[in-house]
Amino acid sequence: MLEEFTKANLAMWNELTGIHAESEFYDVQGFKAGKQTLTSIELEEIGGEVAGKTLLHLQCHFGLDTLSLARLGAVATGVDFSDQAIALARNLSQEVAVPATFVHSDVYHLPEVLDERFDILFTSWGVLIWLGDLDRWAEVVAHFLKPGGTFYIAEFHPFVWMLDDGASSLRPRPASAPPPADELRVGYPYFPRPQPLAFDDDGDYADPAAHVHASTSYEWTHSLGEIVTVLLRHGLVLEYLHEFPRSIGLRLPFIVEGDDGWQRVKGHEESFPLSFSIRATKRAGG
Repeated sequence: MLEEFTKANLAMWNELTGIHAESEFYDVQGFKAGKQTLTSIELEEIGGEVAGKTLLHLQCHFGLDTLSLARLGAVATGVDFSDQAIALARNLSQEVAVPATFVHSDVYHLPEVLDERFDILFTSWGVLIWLGDLDRWAEVVAHFLKPGGTFYIAEFHPFVWMLDDGASSLRPRPASAPPPADELRVGYPYFPRPQPLAFDDDGDYADPAAHVHASTSYEWTHSLGEIVTVLLRHGLVLEYLHEFPRSIGLRLPFIVEGDDGWQRVKGHEESFPLSFSIRATKRAGG
């Protein structure tokens, strides 16, 4: 059944690739002009270490962050399950003359098509909810890291996915009356469940006015404890887990954006976790 969910998500992401490439949100023209797409969190925590290192970027979409890492000196390889996204990434790499390798594969089957090991494995922002088998994900992470290599993720906090966003869920929602548009309310589970949440929404986070034909998608919830535990289970040593009251790219009615470009919860700007980062190392000899 996991493959059926993935097929639906793939159809959506293939369609979204073209929408995203034209959106102000992704600002492809700004990137072509030299704009750095990594956030200050990523730049501070891993950006200064990538020069000269081999780096694997899982779930890279159409490669803007991969190419930004390459601009910082990484020998970068990006991977995504969307053939449309990978085709666009390859074109962008040639157009901006930034060398990078792009591989078309989902995470689970990547060891079947890529036979390398890397100094750094990187992934970020909205990747984990698309993975129904997080244990397999962590196994792949460990597989591609060299002994002593670094795994790094910057990601939306699982708390974010609990918040009621008014989306058209295909699964039962709380029976209480709809809250005011900007009221903070729990709408989804925190702890992992065997089946994904199903959604059918027109529009998109990058372009709410876009009409998406392949609009049905499936998302999995993963707790912070699950995320850390699967990495430890596959031989990684945790260096840190950081949590932040700020994030990017959220379209929620109770989110406000500050002058620094970071989003926070309105009226609770320093109270709620909206993102996290993890850095871990593969044991030498592992």
